[in-house]
Amino acid sequence: MIALTVVTVTLVIMLCVLAYRLATYALPFMVALGAARYAYGTGASLIGAVLAGLVAAAVSFGILAFLFAAARAPILRVIVAVIFAAPATVAGYALVHSAAAEIVPSPIWHQLFSVISAIAVGISALARLAALLSSGSR
Repeated sequence: MIALTVVTVTLVIMLCVLAYRLATYALPFMVALGAARYAYGTGASLIGAVLAGLVAAAVSFGILAFLFAAARAPILRVIVAVIFAAPATVAGYALVHSAAAEIVPSPIWHQLFSVISAIAVGISALARLAALLSSGSR
């Protein structure tokens, strides 16, 4: 029983770390998903839809990285980083909101934990993206 509890807690922690790291790339994922759904809906095969999604994700990441590198004004860099980190904030909120639905009985605390998580994931995604994109622009 104790071993099962330890394994469960370990897996939950690993999933949280994975979700935290992948939330940074929420915008390219959302663009890829939209492009893949559109391609599949217009008659492309499954492989074609996956390829269209991968290309759309790479292009969206490349465009934002280029805009971040080309922008010299700090406010423009912040705007590009916020555009990139906004879906990560939504993903952080949705992750905790759905995971804590059964754990936290109070709706007020449920929302509070979800909002705190959204803020934390948004700020961390903003910091990770700024570090990632600024190191690539030098």
